[in-house]
Amino acid sequence: MRKGLDLLYRVSGGIAAFFLFMIAATIVAQIAGRFFGFTIDSTESGGFFLAGTTFMGMAHTLKAGNHVRVSLLVSKFKGPLAWLSDIWICLFAAFGCGYLTWQTASMVHDSWRFGDLSPGLLAVPFWIPQSVMLAGLAILTIAFLDELFLVLGRHSPGYATPHETALDGIEEGE
Repeated sequence: MRKGLDLLYRVSGGIAAFFLFMIAATIVAQIAGRFFGFTIDSTESGGFFLAGTTFMGMAHTLKAGNHVRVSLLVSKFKGPLAWLSDIWICLFAAFGCGYLTWQTASMVHDSWRFGDLSPGLLAVPFWIPQSVMLAGLAILTIAFLDELFLVLGRHSPGYATPHETALDGIEEGE
């Protein structure tokens, strides 16, 4: 199961990298189009690719320990209190992401049911880019549940990789 989950996070990170590449490709196409005298509108597609990059990259970033994490309070906890705070963090995040996933699934279904199209030149059915957002949120929810089970099993969560904080080296009372 561990190998399957790690593969899921790597694949979602790879998809995010592909969408990032597509942002660059649309910008290069737009510049080349101007050079050769024709117009390419990359605003809409760039926005869709940005959403894909963002949402498909979140789980991979979490598992790599690269999410921005405010640990001023949590870093002061030791022993059982630190363990309980990690459980609370994972539960809260998994619940929040699960709720967002559920609401996004409803939005995707409504977009599909009503035939919503993007207003730009491409007229892309909105459910297509929204589905990428839904997949990214679902994978992030799975990643937080994965983190929760790691913490419950007394393993170090992936998001808690050692890092420097802005307050490292500052003595109390200075």
